[in-house]
Amino acid sequence: MGIVASSVARAAMDSGVAKRPLPDLDAYKAGLDASVFRSAMIMRPVFEAARHASRRIVFAEGEDERVLRAASAMLEETTEVPILIGRPEVIANRLERAGLSIKPGRDFELVNPQDDPRYRNYWQSYHQIMQRRGVTPDLARAILRTNTTAIGAIMVHRGDADSLICGTFGQYLWHLNYITQILESAALHPVGALSLLIQQEGNLFVADTQVHPNPTPEQIVETTIGAARHVRRFGLDPKIALCSHSQFGNLDTPSGRNMRAALEMLDSMGMDFDYEGEMHVDAALDTDLRARLLPDARFSGPANVLIFANTDAASGVRNILKTRAGALEVGPILMGMGNTAHIVTPSITARGLLNMSALAGTPVAQYG
Repeated sequence: MGIVASSVARAAMDSGVAKRPLPDLDAYKAGLDASVFRSAMIMRPVFEAARHASRRIVFAEGEDERVLRAASAMLEETTEVPILIGRPEVIANRLERAGLSIKPGRDFELVNPQDDPRYRNYWQSYHQIMQRRGVTPDLARAILRTNTTAIGAIMVHRGDADSLICGTFGQYLWHLNYITQILESAALHPVGALSLLIQQEGNLFVADTQVHPNPTPEQIVETTIGAARHVRRFGLDPKIALCSHSQFGNLDTPSGRNMRAALEMLDSMGMDFDYEGEMHVDAALDTDLRARLLPDARFSGPANVLIFANTDAASGVRNILKTRAGALEVGPILMGMGNTAHIVTPSITARGLLNMSALAGTPVAQYG
């Protein structure tokens, strides 16, 4: 928040909109940063990694004011190059209304979906990918003129951008459909969506909140391994709980069987992180309770990653923590796509988009 708001304050002073200019903008920024101290602290290693790279981040919904504020803040805090997809006149009007001084061509690249010289190349690339999946040339032309998620994904596919951020409006799986159409490969496929929920009691990662409604044991294993990898990006050691209505084998339910099967697979793979299951959420977070239920549990202390048996449970916990427990969210992080695309949700803030740009701005090779 401090990063975004200080950008707005500086723009307001530069433009003369501010009636009482701030005597010390750095102090103002520091004070605002303190209000989001929880987010700033855990995001620090991610921003540090992003500063050592210079990646081009394309925002599919470039006309959204939250995106404009995040793009302005990116110029202060990262070395990333923002690319905004949107109509020039709309973006210009909204920049002026928001008091932002950034300009296309100077501070960010603007892609006009109604008039871009690469349009022919873009729709032909999309048609080449989709021609045997029911997409005609006419349909490819229409999609690459009107669908900004598809435009952004094609830009990544063709090397005109390094990562796509989309989802400030619309349903997650709708965006995921176009991302998988264009960017999925033998090496890349959606594994799951991971959300970091920052709370005063501690940080908690939750998955899979979006991608696989009812995952198989194999998909649960992939999600678990991906979550462990991403948790380490934040400088934390993963302690992963496989969560189910069944607890340590006490119920013969589909979710319990899936979680037990996933546990056996993980055991056979010799993983280098802590995990345990299947268990209830309270056993995952309450060390004393878990010790009473299973004295020989594999790790002590509360879990910091909860992997659920379906997206209903994972998404429900994510939303309850956000709306009733005051948790700040970083994410959702789309795992498995090599950092080529991330899909946010409509509730995201400008600060949330800035955090996502830092995550997208780090090459996969830099976080192991």
